[in-house]
Amino acid sequence: MYHQPVLKNRRTLLERAEKFTSDIYFTDCNLRGRLYGDSFPLESLASFLSPKRITFAEASKQDFVPYKVGDTFGPTWWTSWFKVTLKIPEPWRGREIHLLWESDGEAMVWRDGQPVQGLTKEGEKTSYILSDCLKDEEPHSVTLYVEIACNGLFGAGQGSMIAAPDPNRKFSVQRAELVIFNSDVRELLTDFEMLVDIVKELGEEEQRGYQALFTVNEMVNLCDASDPSSYSKAHSLAHNFFSQRNGESQHTVHAMGHCHIDSAWLWPYEETIRKCGRSWVTVIQLMEKNPEFVFTCSQAQQFQWVKSWYPGLFSKIQYYVKKGQFIPVGGTWVEMFWLPDTFGYSAQLPQIMQGCGISNFLTQKLSWNLVNSFPHNTFFWEGLDGAKVLTHFPPGNSYEMKGKIEDLVKTVKNNKDKGRANHSAALFGFGDGGGGPTQLMLDRLRLVQDTDGLPKVHMSSPDKLFSQLQADSALLCTWTGELFLELHNGTYTTQAQIKQGNRQCEVLLHDIEIASSLALCRDRTFLYPVEKLKELWRLLLLNQFHDVIPGSCIEMVVEDALKYYEDIRRDGAALLREACEVLGSKGNSTGVFNSLPWERHEVIQVQDAADKPGLALVRVPSIGMSPVKDTQPVTPVSVTVQADGTVLMQNGILKTVINKDGTLASLNLISANRETISDGSGGNQFVIFDDVPLYWDAWDVMDYHLQTRKPVLEVVQPAHVVTSGGLRGSISFTLRISDKSTVTQEVVMDAMCPYIKFNTEVQWAESHKFLKVEFPVRVRSPNATYEIQFGHLQRPTHRNTSWDWARFEVWGHKWADLSEHNFGVALLNDCKYGYSAHKNTMTLSLLRAPKAPDATADMGTHHFTYAIMPHTGSFQDAPVIQCAYNLNFPLRLIRCRPDTKTWSAFSVSTDAVILETIKQAEDRKGALVIRLYESHGSSVTATLRTTLPVREGWHCDLLERKDPTQPAHLTPVGITLNFSPFQIVSLLLIL
Repeated sequence: MYHQPVLKNRRTLLERAEKFTSDIYFTDCNLRGRLYGDSFPLESLASFLSPKRITFAEASKQDFVPYKVGDTFGPTWWTSWFKVTLKIPEPWRGREIHLLWESDGEAMVWRDGQPVQGLTKEGEKTSYILSDCLKDEEPHSVTLYVEIACNGLFGAGQGSMIAAPDPNRKFSVQRAELVIFNSDVRELLTDFEMLVDIVKELGEEEQRGYQALFTVNEMVNLCDASDPSSYSKAHSLAHNFFSQRNGESQHTVHAMGHCHIDSAWLWPYEETIRKCGRSWVTVIQLMEKNPEFVFTCSQAQQFQWVKSWYPGLFSKIQYYVKKGQFIPVGGTWVEMFWLPDTFGYSAQLPQIMQGCGISNFLTQKLSWNLVNSFPHNTFFWEGLDGAKVLTHFPPGNSYEMKGKIEDLVKTVKNNKDKGRANHSAALFGFGDGGGGPTQLMLDRLRLVQDTDGLPKVHMSSPDKLFSQLQADSALLCTWTGELFLELHNGTYTTQAQIKQGNRQCEVLLHDIEIASSLALCRDRTFLYPVEKLKELWRLLLLNQFHDVIPGSCIEMVVEDALKYYEDIRRDGAALLREACEVLGSKGNSTGVFNSLPWERHEVIQVQDAADKPGLALVRVPSIGMSPVKDTQPVTPVSVTVQADGTVLMQNGILKTVINKDGTLASLNLISANRETISDGSGGNQFVIFDDVPLYWDAWDVMDYHLQTRKPVLEVVQPAHVVTSGGLRGSISFTLRISDKSTVTQEVVMDAMCPYIKFNTEVQWAESHKFLKVEFPVRVRSPNATYEIQFGHLQRPTHRNTSWDWARFEVWGHKWADLSEHNFGVALLNDCKYGYSAHKNTMTLSLLRAPKAPDATADMGTHHFTYAIMPHTGSFQDAPVIQCAYNLNFPLRLIRCRPDTKTWSAFSVSTDAVILETIKQAEDRKGALVIRLYESHGSSVTATLRTTLPVREGWHCDLLERKDPTQPAHLTPVGITLNFSPFQIVSLLLIL
């Protein structure tokens, strides 16, 4: 056929091809308008509405009333069930038949009592295939049920995605009918789409882009949308283009289906269960039709939910797991080592991973950095102890690609390790709110498996990708230390009650495990609470999901999380009581249990014989117990109100002067005669900042908030004495933060205690404000030290480079320390995680007030404690680490017999090594697992002493698998252990 030469007008040719496949323009005469053939109405459509999420069995028994397409239902978070009866017309035999279903909300199709497919407009799934090619013997009359959750893939934000949910949103079904689906049109549309995208993505510089342009233009010439016989000619042209192969050196993209499902975020936990069901059942359906399709899936918690809610689906998942298509990844209860979306990565993760037999790590989150571009995509990540894991950041910077040309081109262009790593991951599928891959994504990727001008595309698995990266790893770089995300720093502070619940419940479960292990050794009839502990740990871990513990979730999720903490506290308290009863032999005198591996000499609150509260200074041995015997302090606490209204408190270790407004005018370390507080400054200065981020409200605090600092100065009640000395001295004061918020504080000095505590109550009713407390100290150091999991690390106190100033707000656990040679100051806390140290000012972040996605975040009353501890020497030489533990792990009062002897189960010969965990072995009764770590950053030999009857001991990994080559070295004194810096050591002790 002759036609005029093609003019050199790239724009018109490109747009011509786009309009030929548009679903908006010219659908009366273009190809897209031919995707569906004849349509046919349903026989009947009926519905019923439920405020709760109920099972199919329950739903199918309800009374359904006729429903008219377009009618609204709701409100938000309710569920509408639809009963669909349909009859396929006889003349449609031999055709592909779909139920076309377009509705708001997230839907699940049920057939014969089983879930068969998820439907959602946002996830590009709007039809259910009734038959690929209708045969006479197939049922023509079918009854289906469609369950619609009254929320979208991303919840129901009012006005924006991350806004608090609109509780009154209404939903509707816009289309529900039978249609003939023209698969030849879909195939040709995919050809067109991929060629058009090649033109766009390769741009005007690439010869291959012009080949794609002229190919797609000629396809429009050849294709008569109204004549299906013309389609094959156009398809043949596309086939010729896509069949032109790549060279040997081309980059390889390892495509893996993925569906990142936040276990809770802009929707509650319970809705996530259905998101998993809707997403995974669709994945299974795709696997049935695409045997090469591989899908990676993290989060054991979600498998557990599906197992209990959708047992039939779970059986199918197990089948495809065995076939190697449905691949569980991650290795933890909620998303951890396969970590696309977590907000930064601790420097101890490599060691923990290696200890669990995991040597590969994947994320993409550091591509979100606001300041610095992370320099690698494929590299070795070295942790605090020197352990390394092979790490891959997919260069496409996404965990929800769509199999488009843009994704593939980006993957090659963005690869920061060109010449070092020639393989990359491309994770495709709708994510965050679920949805997962679609058939169209698979078709796109299949089309360009090996096409000149594009990377090679293999349907692959994590094992294949990392094996290839490992094989070619000779030139890879190493990154040492934490992977710090330069964004979302507000999540260290948002939703303070969740942070507090996490810390307190971690402590409680730690103590239950130790007390139960000791009870087991004291009384062989004691039943270690295996199942109950597992249940409580799983609840705690669930709340450690990366949108719950950070506080970046809606109010409904916060309510669920706080309820789970209450459940853990209630049930945990009962478990601890039962174990301690065994330890105390069920007596009626008062004793004290210490779960920490060093002797403690502390003031505690006790009840006297008349049940009046009093104080006692007790001495309790390492991991053990003793009856309460009140000892006398070397120096009692003295409290003196001075002529100018300031209060002087001292205990022989510290001497402090407290101003009327509660700030510290002076804090002196008596033994060294060193003043802690900077000249002309006050310690314990509350400060408030404007806190308006660019978008991510609950997530982000921006660098510019530091420009808005205002000290909290208005005194409501000046400092006055509450406890006048002896075992304890304390003063109290109240400040007004604003006309809506106040802070009341008790400053406490205990006998024999090397730190001052600040017991704090805040009535908080702010909007977009950030409350912190500052301690300007007489220390000069370029670095501050922060506790992390099983160790600590240093971060700069200066702002020399963009990498330094991007860390204007950082995270830490129980303590931070600023030290120069032979003197330093530590800041301890019992439930906070946000810090900063700039020059000589140490700051603890206390409360934020974001309004999205929870409009009520952090409003209300807060109680927390922090402490200041000046010391001589290094923080390692001073017992900073031990004091931070003491502040967080209370000595626990127990009932014991009057003749109870002081008893210690374990102790360690050096302060450098901390005995962190004692628990019953998971799969061996009568055996204990002991976990220790080196906390100073030193190489050290330690002796673990025990009074328990240990028969034999073995080193084991973090999964408690015995290492037969490493028996524990038992001596009459104890077990000798060698540690390298920050090393975690696990022992299996057979009693």
